[in-house]
Amino acid sequence: MANTYKAIATVTVGSGGASSIDFNSIPSTYTDLLLVTSCRSNRSSSYRDLIQLRPNSSTTNLSARALTNDGSSVSSGTATVINGGMATASSSTASTFGNSYCYIPNYAGSTNKSFSTDATTEDNSANIYQTLEAGLWSNTAAITSISLVPNVGTQFVQYSSATLYGIKNS
Repeated sequence: MANTYKAIATVTVGSGGASSIDFNSIPSTYTDLLLVTSCRSNRSSSYRDLIQLRPNSSTTNLSARALTNDGSSVSSGTATVINGGMATASSSTASTFGNSYCYIPNYAGSTNKSFSTDATTEDNSANIYQTLEAGLWSNTAAITSISLVPNVGTQFVQYSSATLYGIKNS
C-alpha cells in the first residue's frame, strides 16, 4: 500500500469464533480510514452473510443504497444499516472467505459520516455475490470505534480477519 496508509490494528478470529470484530480507541490523527475484511460467518441458510458496520456502536441514523449482482441479475435497494463488507456463509465451500473494502472519509470531522463499500463472496461453484454500497451515518461525532457483526449469522468463524488502516493526506 502507499506510504500514506498505516495499519492501525488487525483482528484475526480465534478457534472459538467471535460475535463481533471491534476496533476501539481509533486515533483522530488520520484523514480517512480503510477497513479491509476477509470473513466467514456461521450463517447456514445461504452462501453469504453481510457484515454490519456500527460506528461508535451505533445502530441508529444509518442509511445506505446498494447495487448488487448475484451472478445472474443486478438489483439495487436501500437499507437502514451500513454493510461494511460481506462474509462467506458456513454452507459454502470450506475455507472460502468473503473479501471487502470499506472506505470512510473524514471520519474525525464534524459533519455526517459517509461510507463506501466494495464487497464480494463466492463458494467455488455457481454462487457469487458482489455489492457496491454507499452509506451514511447521520451523526457529527468523530468515529472513535467500529464494530463489525454478522447480519444473520451469530459469529465470525476462525481465521476471519479485519485490518483498519489510517490514511494521511500527505
